[in-house]
Amino acid sequence: MPKITCEDFNKILESEMSWASDLGMRLEHIESGLGTMRLPYHHSSTRPGGTISGPHMMMLADACMYAVVLGLIGPVKLAVTTNFNINFLRKPAETDLLAEGKIIKLGKRLAIMEVSIATDNGGELVAHATGTYSIPPVTVG
Repeated sequence: MPKITCEDFNKILESEMSWASDLGMRLEHIESGLGTMRLPYHHSSTRPGGTISGPHMMMLADACMYAVVLGLIGPVKLAVTTNFNINFLRKPAETDLLAEGKIIKLGKRLAIMEVSIATDNGGELVAHATGTYSIPPVTVG
């Protein structure tokens, strides 16, 4: 069972990550070590050439990693990205994008994850990302 719900994570998006919620990004599914996020298609997410911009796909992948990590450790807001790598595989169609994130390794201080981004209308893989999150130490107070 995950340590954060979709509803709780989406509230974090709305209250503290407005850059994501303003685009309609939402966590749709969470379970222990897995998560699925949606980035709705919008013309403002495109770049010249008619493709969804790389920064928007990177934002989707990073937010998905954050959801996966919080699903494992709970709402530790100071868990932060320390490494991020993305490969853009093909031009996405003008449709919503779905990011599926999963944990590769969870340690005491680091979480390593991967995210596959696919189009909603056919599931064509358009990007693959890996990343590492730093988990702050637990303080007893």
